[in-house]
Amino acid sequence: MSGLGRIRHPRKVPNPSILLISENHGDILETQFARYAREYDVRVADSLMAAYLQAREVHEAGGQMALFVTESVLPHATVFDAVAKMRTVVPTARRVVVAHWERFRQDADQLRHGLSTGKYDAYLLMPRGVRDEEFHTAIVEMLNDWNATVATPEVEAVRIIAPEHTPLTLAIHDYLDRIGSPSGIHPPESEVGQEVLARYTGEPDRWPVVETYNREPQVPTSVRDVAMTIYGRPDDIDVEQVVDLAIVGAGPAGLAASVYAASEGLSTVAIESEAIGGQAGTSSMIRNYLGFPRGISGMRLAQRARNQAIRFGTRFFTGWPVTGVTVGADGQPHRVHTEGGDVVARSVLIASGVDYRRLGVDSLEELIGRGVHYGAAMTAAREMEGQDVLVVGGGNSAGQAAVHLSRFARSVTILVRRRSLAETMSAYLIKEIEYNPRIEVRTCGQVVDGGGEASLEWVELEDVETQERERREVRGLFLLLGAEPRCDWLPEQIALDERGFVLTGRDVPADRWNDGVPPPDLCTTVPGIFAAGDIRSGSMKRVASATGEGANAVSLVHDHLAPEQT
Repeated sequence: MSGLGRIRHPRKVPNPSILLISENHGDILETQFARYAREYDVRVADSLMAAYLQAREVHEAGGQMALFVTESVLPHATVFDAVAKMRTVVPTARRVVVAHWERFRQDADQLRHGLSTGKYDAYLLMPRGVRDEEFHTAIVEMLNDWNATVATPEVEAVRIIAPEHTPLTLAIHDYLDRIGSPSGIHPPESEVGQEVLARYTGEPDRWPVVETYNREPQVPTSVRDVAMTIYGRPDDIDVEQVVDLAIVGAGPAGLAASVYAASEGLSTVAIESEAIGGQAGTSSMIRNYLGFPRGISGMRLAQRARNQAIRFGTRFFTGWPVTGVTVGADGQPHRVHTEGGDVVARSVLIASGVDYRRLGVDSLEELIGRGVHYGAAMTAAREMEGQDVLVVGGGNSAGQAAVHLSRFARSVTILVRRRSLAETMSAYLIKEIEYNPRIEVRTCGQVVDGGGEASLEWVELEDVETQERERREVRGLFLLLGAEPRCDWLPEQIALDERGFVLTGRDVPADRWNDGVPPPDLCTTVPGIFAAGDIRSGSMKRVASATGEGANAVSLVHDHLAPEQT
């Protein structure tokens, strides 16, 4: 057999492709992947060179490669050569290594190291028979992740019609991505654009026109307008009803509390100012969250938690910032105020998280939504294909954003003020970044200027030690600069630390203790008002810790409500 190997199934590519690479066990893999053949173009190659030619054929035909599955032993190349080559050819495709059961233990130690450094997305045992659903669960997770972040939706729940990608258009699209609602942006002259505009009865030449779940098209002036169309307003709640728990914020802490509270019989309302999931919901892949060995995107984790909470009875309202809380006097319920109405609750959990700290460079603030983004901005990643981008920040969120952007951008530079990432980023992410040839880390630097005509074109960087400056051409700037609390809406009775975070438990000033005893953990200085997650002073700023705090807060809510329940 020649070094080029065989190429099977060369044909036109109507669907995204799955490429199976195996010299001796291609028939086993092809049989296993037959269940995907209806919706994917499943191909088999018996060598790295054959696989490369297959991938080129798909690309030249205008198709997309969703998944590479390579056996752990290949002719004429190592598996590491194979995944590196496939990453170069199609960086957006997910990569899976499978070992034949005769070699699984033999290959495990070496291949697990490649998994921990991000060379591929999963390392699996080749199925030994039919209905190996453990294997196929992993494959479906890879395809699900690819479809959510790369593929164009086959069916759009929301259609956005606009002649250009304005900041508002992109913000709406990004919001819809974060809540898991498939959507697309179409020009007015397109077939979809003409179809939607034919049903639009509002003022002409106003954009974007948005059709949500086949309802009458509208022209929203904010993301909140779209959120209200989907989820409603807080004043949809009967104002005479007093709920047991109102949760402010639907990030990991708020979601955990909403699941546990509702499952234990408490009437629960969660109010979120943006998209459910908070900052964690923008993470492209969280790999160190307990119970998800192959990782899970923040959006998927948030949507699963939301669906779980809804199953138990939690009501969610998004797009409505809380503007204040009136503390109930003498044990009376508290009143939570939003721009869309009030919620009256016997207890309140503050889980509103934090915002990214602002850069403070006026010329760049003017370009927000036009190449400059606070947070990971999942939708904007697709807009960066073939461009050079800069990620500012040294935390896990910045690392995850850089890895995701590297699937699209030509190059990604991570900029931090410190001398290394080791103090602020998890080791697994640092290893993955070190391996990725598209990502560069620049230390001891900061952004001091930038600009462009219609969108971002350049930034100016300064070395914080030497004050030397350089100008770089970039088309994307993603700012993940650390935590900044937004607590100006809280009543003065709630104590804050010097940085503006909510004080709880033993951190509450001693003069606010009751009979010399500090409040229990997660309790604020107001009875019946609790705090959990990133907004709480001293929190770990990790998804797992926020989830734990949200769950723990529910037991304190029960204790607070106990006199009324007996």
